Amino acid sequence: MTDSSRLVACVGAIVHDREGRLLLIKRGQEPGKGRWSFPGGRVEQGETDHQAVRREVAEETGLRVRPVELLARVRRPAPNGDVFDIAEYRCELDGPSALTAATDAEEARWVTANDYAALPMVEGLTELLAEWRLLPRADPSPDCSRSRPRGATPD
Repeated sequence: MTDSSRLVACVGAIVHDREGRLLLIKRGQEPGKGRWSFPGGRVEQGETDHQAVRREVAEETGLRVRPVELLARVRRPAPNGDVFDIAEYRCELDGPSALTAATDAEEARWVTANDYAALPMVEGLTELLAEWRLLPRADPSPDCSRSRPRGATPD
């Protein structure tokens, strides 16, 4: 971080379902456009981290979550020279809701270990998940983990 850089408060949500699948979104904007990551984003003025986590997950995936534990603060370079200061929260699902990609997420899905291994991830994601022992579990059943991409029509 340089003297002219500013810290931009952000949050990320690490969410697993009952089968141990991990919630990921395909980023629709930089940084990391086209790569997979946790749902999350900037903390808006006047918002707490917990409010931002709930809002960002709902906006990007349509799901309701409850932050349970702050896992770490991670710093990543922002495209304009600033630094994203990301509070990464382990979250639990909070009531029934349907998974649907929205806002800047091109796609949202629950992934198993096999799915995860085949997807291009944002830099540093796998190392963090491994350190926290939160990588997704192995496949529980054949291909029930995918959601429709944003704008897709039902079969």
